[in-house]
Amino acid sequence: MKFIPNHRVLPEDFPSTFLEYMSPRSTLAPPHPSPLAAKLLDVEGVTSVFYGTDFITVTKGSDANWAHIKPEVFSIITQAVTSGETIVTTIEGAVDGEQESGEDSLSFNEDDDEVVSMIKELLETRIRPAIQEDGGDIELKGFENGIVMLKLRGACRTCDSSTVTLKNGIESMLMHYVCSSPALRFFGLDMRIFC
Repeated sequence: MKFIPNHRVLPEDFPSTFLEYMSPRSTLAPPHPSPLAAKLLDVEGVTSVFYGTDFITVTKGSDANWAHIKPEVFSIITQAVTSGETIVTTIEGAVDGEQESGEDSLSFNEDDDEVVSMIKELLETRIRPAIQEDGGDIELKGFENGIVMLKLRGACRTCDSSTVTLKNGIESMLMHYVCSSPALRFFGLDMRIFC
C-alpha cells in the first residue's frame, strides 16, 4: 500500500530515487538507518518498507489483513512526519550492507553505448513514472547480448501483475522504440527480471 505523506521522504541529496528495507536489521544498519522503517517493520504482518522521493510503500505478508495493519501504519507515518522526525539518516563512509543504494542505475553515463542510453532514457521518462505511481521503482541491472535485465522494487516487486507489466508493457515499449530506430533494427531484445 502506498502512503503519500505530503512531505519529502528521501533527503534532497540522496544518491538514488528509492530505498528499500527488507528486514528490521536493515533499518539500523549503515549507510541509511531509518527509525520510521524500524517502527513500520515492527507492525505485525509488515514485510518490507520502500521509500520513494515523496512516498512510502508498505508491503504486507499474504496472511495479513490491511484492515488490521493500515490504521497502525498510518498512525506511525503521521506521527513521524508531524514530529519532524528524520526519516532517513545518511552515515558517511559506511559500507552498504543489505540495502542496495548508490547511484541511480538510470542516470546518464557518457560511457554507455547508444542502445543502453536509449533504454535508460525510455525507462526514466516513460516507465519509471508509471511504476512510481504504483509505489515502486525500477532498476536497470544490465544489457548484454540483446537481453535487458531489470529489477522491480517496492510494491512492484511483490505484485502478481509484475510479469504482465514486464512482458506486455516494458518489453513492448522497449521493442517499439529501441528496435525501430534505424541504426538499431538488427537488435532483438529480451527481458529478464531479478527479484
